[in-house]
Amino acid sequence: MSSINSFLLQNNLRIASNPCVSPDFCLDWATLSANVVKGAVKAWPKSQFETAAGKWTLVEDTTGDTAWKLEAKGGVDAVKVLASGVAVAGGAAFPATFANLLKLKNLIQEHNPASTIFPSASQKLGQSTLGIGARFTTLHWPAVEWAMSALEIGVTANQNSIPRELVYDVDAMLAGKLDTVPFPFIGTNVPEGHQGQSVEGMSHGCVLSKLKTGFHRHGIAWSFNADHQPIGGKFDVREDQLVTGCVLASYITFDLSPELAQTKVADDAAGWVKANVPAELVTKVKARVASVGLTLNEAEFAKLLAYVWPSLQKMKVRDEKYAAARAKLFTTDAGRAYLRELSIDELPGLTTPETTAIMLALCEALGMKISFVAPAFGFQKNMPYPDNAALKVLIEKQWNVCKQFGSSIGFHSGSGKSAENYQVMGQVTGSKLEIKTSGRYTYEMGRALFASKNADDQKLWSDWYKFTVELAIKGVFSADATEQKFARVFVVDALTKSGKPTDVFASEATARSAIEALKADPEHMFWFEYNFLYVLAANGKAEKSALGDHSPAGYQQRARFYTISDEGRLNFSKNIASYIVFLAENTGLAAKERCAGALKVLNGYTSMEQLLNDISR
Repeated sequence: MSSINSFLLQNNLRIASNPCVSPDFCLDWATLSANVVKGAVKAWPKSQFETAAGKWTLVEDTTGDTAWKLEAKGGVDAVKVLASGVAVAGGAAFPATFANLLKLKNLIQEHNPASTIFPSASQKLGQSTLGIGARFTTLHWPAVEWAMSALEIGVTANQNSIPRELVYDVDAMLAGKLDTVPFPFIGTNVPEGHQGQSVEGMSHGCVLSKLKTGFHRHGIAWSFNADHQPIGGKFDVREDQLVTGCVLASYITFDLSPELAQTKVADDAAGWVKANVPAELVTKVKARVASVGLTLNEAEFAKLLAYVWPSLQKMKVRDEKYAAARAKLFTTDAGRAYLRELSIDELPGLTTPETTAIMLALCEALGMKISFVAPAFGFQKNMPYPDNAALKVLIEKQWNVCKQFGSSIGFHSGSGKSAENYQVMGQVTGSKLEIKTSGRYTYEMGRALFASKNADDQKLWSDWYKFTVELAIKGVFSADATEQKFARVFVVDALTKSGKPTDVFASEATARSAIEALKADPEHMFWFEYNFLYVLAANGKAEKSALGDHSPAGYQQRARFYTISDEGRLNFSKNIASYIVFLAENTGLAAKERCAGALKVLNGYTSMEQLLNDISR
């Protein structure tokens, strides 16, 4: 038994209430296999699919441990198709381990290369997508599946930053060797993987979710984005683990900022470029940029090239490792394919068309086709862009470059923009875009619990809200200038929008009185900004030392979200699906009439069961 599975079992952290921590979806095969043989398990009839070996169905016990049950074809040695097989009537059953999942991917895609059970780079996903991530649970997945099936579009149905949000290596986690991530607005560092799930576990669970709901029957391709894959800097030493964890991701977002942060540009940038960058590559890049109608400033070009070249060399090495890992594990072209996104919004200032052209030309010359490139437009998370005319001009300048490289534009910090903002994005690009919206969905959970009439949901909401109040009050009087500045901005915004006085910082007592006098509301900015930290806060405490806690106390806190009522889940799913429909309509990914019809159906649901049943229709 793996160390992570032992840890989870010893602390009674079972998959039903803490999914995706382990890469495996079976922690105790001895017990589950006995239950499968006895028939004491729940079958998921909509999950059925076929391979050359026969017909497969998912089964599960009350702990969430899951198995693959094979109804074998004649002549097949059923128990040997996957690892750890046990004989059952008509065939065999196998534990849902990550290793078995990888083997099953090959069997499925060898049998049907067009299968959409696993995330892929097919159909229109390399041109147009919506990034639907979530910073704390997996409870959004059914809503994403519903929206894709209702609109008949594929989206990025699983998206997370790795290793910032997902645990990149569960053994490193158990050994207490996870690094930390700075969060200046709360004045501290939080351990990596602050959502608690492992990247392999999320990869595994997202596939199983689509089988359980029968979404795979539609043949709609969906993708998994391994977001903000850090290149260079301190991440050099664990590059191989990052590659291993992300083998099921169907597109990779390359984040050059770790290497850029330590790159010093020589005073004689042109001389450095001449000595360090192949002359024929420089010539090719200049010619490619000229071909899109841009004229380079030689001095600025040299400075940029000297700045980004070390990181691009490392990006090429990482990219080759991703390709090699897929070639080793997967047997089909469809199984090995993946898309690339280049994040350049970390470069200083608003991104110029020249910078975008240079970066795309460099990647092209290095043999790395970029499907999405993310320039900096000056977006703020969950805030509309204030000037649509100015936004149109900015996007047009970038699109004039991107379309000539066959790349779509990635809009990062894309949640919370106005309908008009999204319309501009869609109209200028012809809907060839990607919008990252992961920051939105924790907020939608807050709205769901706030609106629920269930007493337990209300208790969770109340505790969650009080947690953010305490972080806000501590931040307002923090000795850390950055933390204090942000906390006061968040509090002032909430007070202003509530029509309350904002001169409340004379003492902690006056600030507390003013904040606690506000009605608990998910619209308060301090709740929105701090809320994602609650999911893995040990014992729900608003203490910096409790944040991102990967001990049993942190995971017991996370389990609270998986106990919400069906009413809370339905509220949450409706919120998620409505937002996806809103994005799809305003970006032009789905027709207005189709979106209106989908919303009418969605608004008519009175139970979670109704929504789930409709996913496969």
